[in-house]
Amino acid sequence: MTLPAAAFGELLTWLDARGYDFVPPTPLTHSRALRNRATGADPLRDLFGWSVGIRSVDPELHDFMARAGVAVMASDGIRSRVRVARLDGRLFLHSAYPTDAADAVFLGPDSYRFARLLAAELADWRGGGTLVDIGTGAGVGAIVGCRIARPDRVVATDVNPVALGLAAVNARHAGCTIEFGDGDALPAAIDLAVANPPFLVDDGERAYRHGGRLRGCGVALDMATAAMVRLNPGGRLVLYTGSPIAAGRDDLRAALTDAAATAGCVLRYDEIDPDIFGEELDRPAYAGVERIALVAAVAVRR
Repeated sequence: MTLPAAAFGELLTWLDARGYDFVPPTPLTHSRALRNRATGADPLRDLFGWSVGIRSVDPELHDFMARAGVAVMASDGIRSRVRVARLDGRLFLHSAYPTDAADAVFLGPDSYRFARLLAAELADWRGGGTLVDIGTGAGVGAIVGCRIARPDRVVATDVNPVALGLAAVNARHAGCTIEFGDGDALPAAIDLAVANPPFLVDDGERAYRHGGRLRGCGVALDMATAAMVRLNPGGRLVLYTGSPIAAGRDDLRAALTDAAATAGCVLRYDEIDPDIFGEELDRPAYAGVERIALVAAVAVRR
């Protein structure tokens, strides 16, 4: 997707210069926080964080928004079609709340945990090689991985053209040189692969949220399998995802263990958090599920 990159870049630079800061919560927390927060305390956070309208916009800011095509008139004032979050000290564009559209690009708490996992797992990387961020979304994996691992080449892929467009702007703002590819095509040889795939069953099948078969684990398994067979010797996959636990069984762990063995990889699999998104268990798609665990799977090619 081609976006007015110059206007978006100017917008991020303008916000950066003013110390803009916002951490986006989960959609459920966002809806609750909108009822509780004090309005008007920080117009920029209202506009680009909470996705509510403001009555007066700085003329220079309004110019950036107009040229980027993100200014919308609403009953409560001017709104933005995009949000801006600060993660790892850098600003990232992503979709405005609520993220109901099929091509919405979501950046939230999982993005921050994913970034911390990458910081831990890639800190000892020797540098160089090819890093691939599979399902890049807003570009968090590619940008954080680029800055930590210092690869020679960074490739980011996504099936969502809107995500690729926003990630490209975020990469330029972060000073990272990244190649972007449509769809699921991966380089033939990979040294580092990182992925934070969707891992829930979403009735609307939104790209950022719907993980498909295996109670939402299908996309994660497919991404991991495709990456592991392309890893160079000593290459590494870092997968951050969720897994539903039913009758004490973790079917994703079993499937990833088999896939790693087939690809000639050694797998390390850890639960980061044993219980997330508990509200999902009220839905029919999760009948019989005890809990959804947040997991990290790290595979190394022999």
